[in-house]
Amino acid sequence: QVQLVESGGGLVQPGGSLRLSCAATGSIFRLNAMGWYRQVPGKERELVARITSGGHTNYADSVKGRFTISSDNAKNTMSLQMNSLKPEDTAVYYCTVEVYRTSWGPMFDYWGQGTQVTVSS
Repeated sequence: QVQLVESGGGLVQPGGSLRLSCAATGSIFRLNAMGWYRQVPGKERELVARITSGGHTNYADSVKGRFTISSDNAKNTMSLQMNSLKPEDTAVYYCTVEVYRTSWGPMFDYWGQGTQVTVSS
């Protein structure tokens, strides 16, 4: 199994910054990608940012230029630097990883418990 530990959520004023972190531990042979999704009540979970083991990144249009995702493959950790936060960024943010647990097995997706980000004055 793989466990994900998220940290860094909280309350911030509009225009402020937060940094989310995620650490993956457990049975990881090779990490394919890590990412952040977010969800608000009544809406589908949406991709915020994703980074592959090769360093390729993609972002939701709504966060481009404001959020930056980074990872440390050696430590299986990931961070999301969120700047110029807006009230519409308020959501529960979920860390997710795509991992191979063995050299011959399939890829698995794992999700964190989620961390609340609230942007409000």
